Amino acid sequence: MPDLMTTKEVADYLRIKERKVYDLVRTGEIPCSRVTGKWLFPKALIDLWVARSTELPDGLPAAAAVAPAPLVVAGSHDPLLEWALRESGSDLALHPGGSLDGLRRLAAGEAMVAGTHAPDDDGGYHGQLAARALEGRPIVILAWAWRRQGLVVAKGNPHGLKSVADLAHDDVRVALRQEEAGSQLLLLRMLDAAGLDRDALNAVDGPARSESDVARAILEGRADAGLAIEAAARGAGLDFVPLHRERYDLVVMRRDYFEPPVQALLAFAQSKAFKTRAKDLGGYEIGELGRIVYNAS
Repeated sequence: MPDLMTTKEVADYLRIKERKVYDLVRTGEIPCSRVTGKWLFPKALIDLWVARSTELPDGLPAAAAVAPAPLVVAGSHDPLLEWALRESGSDLALHPGGSLDGLRRLAAGEAMVAGTHAPDDDGGYHGQLAARALEGRPIVILAWAWRRQGLVVAKGNPHGLKSVADLAHDDVRVALRQEEAGSQLLLLRMLDAAGLDRDALNAVDGPARSESDVARAILEGRADAGLAIEAAARGAGLDFVPLHRERYDLVVMRRDYFEPPVQALLAFAQSKAFKTRAKDLGGYEIGELGRIVYNAS
């Protein structure tokens, strides 16, 4: 199945009638998004939804974390977080795979922390998507940083790009992210607002798996533009067209929030070295770092 399924595809995937899918959409029971007039269903969220609804004999959720979580931070790639994990002595390893993939791995007990910047249904950042995806789990969502998202372009912006609508020009090769990535979800939302869909873009082969991969594709001349954060552009010596302000969050099970690895990371994030690094990378606002934005009851 594709990473973004249509109504018919999700019906086949769940082995239910298509009419039942529309009933679930109408009652708000199934995760979905309306893009360019049609309903789309992210496969990663559908898998989470199914796992959350499955019951073990003792009544516990099927993916409830029982064994100690591995020392892994899954989810969206963030250059500042990647650097902090190396420098903090937390023993946490990064396994980037996209915001939705991180939530799936956290739910499956494959990670201690998930990093996400996927926008909520209203386009804001309130933790609603993560809270819904992990409903029933004792999670805590922490603000990590506000970041500037926009178009990463070659030096001098040779195509004169100013908005996502400009990406639809035939001579502009666009580096896209994988479907689980928060940047890809944001791009689809922005294209929809501009009256466009993904098929209008001249996309290069293969998804970029991280913010840095987007910049690398442009630096190496394989693409002309891509949506990523300012730090990725500056790190590669490329130009940047700011379009959006987003919040990057860390999602963790409540019990693991108090464990030494997470506390070591958060303590390091208050250091002078961390603040200097955030400033040098560019595009970060870290004034809310560590603030609990959601605490499941």
